[in-house]
Amino acid sequence: MKRTLSKLLFLTVCTGMVFVTASCKDDLLDQEPTTELAANAFWRTEDDALIGLYGAYADVRPLFDRDYYFSGHGEYTRVRGTSATNGNLQRGDAYQGANYNPSGYGAGFDKYYRYLYGGVNRTNYVIENVNRLLATANPSSVPGLEAIVGEARLLRGMVYFRLISMWGDVPYFSRIINDNSEVSSIARTPMAQVKDSIMADFTYAFEKLPVKGATVGRAGKPAALAFRGKLQLYWASWNKNGWPELTTFTPNASEANTAYAAAAADFKKVVDDYGLTLFRGGEPGPIDDLGEAEQLPNYYYLFTPIANGDAEMIMTFTHGGTGTNQGEELMRDFSGRSHEGSQCWVAPRYELADRYQLVATGDFAPPLIPMNPTTAGARTAKNSAVNPQSYVGRDYRMKASIMWDYEVSVGLNSLKPTGWVPFIYRTYNQPIVINGERLTTYNTDGTNSGYVFRKFLRNYAGQGRSDGDYDFPVMRLADVYLMYAEATNEINGPQADAIALVNKIRHRGNLPVLTAAKTANKSAFFTAIEQERIIELVAEGHRGFDLRRWRAIERVWGAPYTDGVWRIDTHGANQQRYFQNTSERTYEQAYIFRIPPGERDRNPNLTQNTPWL
Repeated sequence: MKRTLSKLLFLTVCTGMVFVTASCKDDLLDQEPTTELAANAFWRTEDDALIGLYGAYADVRPLFDRDYYFSGHGEYTRVRGTSATNGNLQRGDAYQGANYNPSGYGAGFDKYYRYLYGGVNRTNYVIENVNRLLATANPSSVPGLEAIVGEARLLRGMVYFRLISMWGDVPYFSRIINDNSEVSSIARTPMAQVKDSIMADFTYAFEKLPVKGATVGRAGKPAALAFRGKLQLYWASWNKNGWPELTTFTPNASEANTAYAAAAADFKKVVDDYGLTLFRGGEPGPIDDLGEAEQLPNYYYLFTPIANGDAEMIMTFTHGGTGTNQGEELMRDFSGRSHEGSQCWVAPRYELADRYQLVATGDFAPPLIPMNPTTAGARTAKNSAVNPQSYVGRDYRMKASIMWDYEVSVGLNSLKPTGWVPFIYRTYNQPIVINGERLTTYNTDGTNSGYVFRKFLRNYAGQGRSDGDYDFPVMRLADVYLMYAEATNEINGPQADAIALVNKIRHRGNLPVLTAAKTANKSAFFTAIEQERIIELVAEGHRGFDLRRWRAIERVWGAPYTDGVWRIDTHGANQQRYFQNTSERTYEQAYIFRIPPGERDRNPNLTQNTPWL
């Protein structure tokens, strides 16, 4: 139950006035708290530029550090709500009030849209002012100032990438906006043009950034390359698969192939040129017996502060921890009341469990059979979802990621451990004796599947539910491996180096290498890549974006006007039904989001995406 504490400082910078707030963090500059500087006394030195950059990080971070909510747009994670605080950007307001169900969500992100543009303006503020400094800077200061511009342009590129991924054509501006009247008539810029500007940002960042970020939480060259590759991969996907809901976009197969090749080249450099490795060498690590959790696989610790600063974490957003008002709320979102009064807003769906393959064969186990535990023999029946033995011998990432009946975690209350807490679905906060030990069951009604997450759940005391200091990853090396495999597969089919990278990821689950059948052709290898993306990246916010760029929503949920798909629980009860007798229009509205009506009311030149007319 030991942990490693990573420390970092955040600063907030506002146009016209600079506000510096500091904590006990020491990885970045130690700044005196509550300092206020008038704008005319600022932007004179490289230190000023650095403080401005920290402000940009502080305001872009809360646009990405709760991306796990987006997992609710897929089929394996349920997001029943958020812990975000209305009106408080640092406490998740950008994500607050949005829709994280698998359908009907495209109209729910008006607030997120506006906050993303706040991030654009914040980064433009840094870029413009530091460029002004560069005009008269001493030659010795130029590399440092250019690197600061590079980081700010990387952040701006990330924000615009998110904007086009959701809304397609969006207004583009690259200067400070001091008043809404300056953009009150700006039209949407064609996505291809915005993409080129993002590419320019990522390329500048790659050219100017150091190989390794100056401190934990700051970006280096691999981050710029990885995001440039990801942008090209998405551009290739849209050109290959089409985006008919964006009527201004015409897919082009030749451009898709060019973009896949460019993406592969960038990912290849990330993999080969910087000595990056998977967490703990990609080794699976130890695993405890069923119902015990003293020894958890290495994959579990990848999502705790032990991994802060690890080479696998290509780009992260840092959090302050206890006493800083800068903590992350992962435990509050992923665990229940037994863990510092958390709320379990995010939980696995029943169907996720069947995706974890067998260590012995590297293939899927027989499907789990939902059974009510009151049925005679349900707890011992073969393949019963409520029989703990049904989970023996699975991918190590299963025990590291989710908990099923009689799996345990460390209870936490008032910053102290309360002993082992066994999870038993629908048996909440009840006394139970296991192996002669009197325990109290996991207290949460936040799941309706029969499972809860262990991923992102702290197993150590000393922090409240909102005081975590884990560096949330927005780009991991494992994701780069899988994107490289996808890009090369699209161009030339399964390639030996790509297969080897996918097998490295499988190894952390203690799975055998892919069989020849799974790498026999492009289709088979894509299925293997998708499988690893589901398991490796679960609850990190990727699945919904993958389904949209692959045009796979119908594949998952069925065609329009069909029966849809039930989500069930381990007891066999139906929980939610999605896409039942659903029209084409609803699918279209899942593929592209609604331009906020409030923005269109203020700006008559903003057109609306066709499915929302």
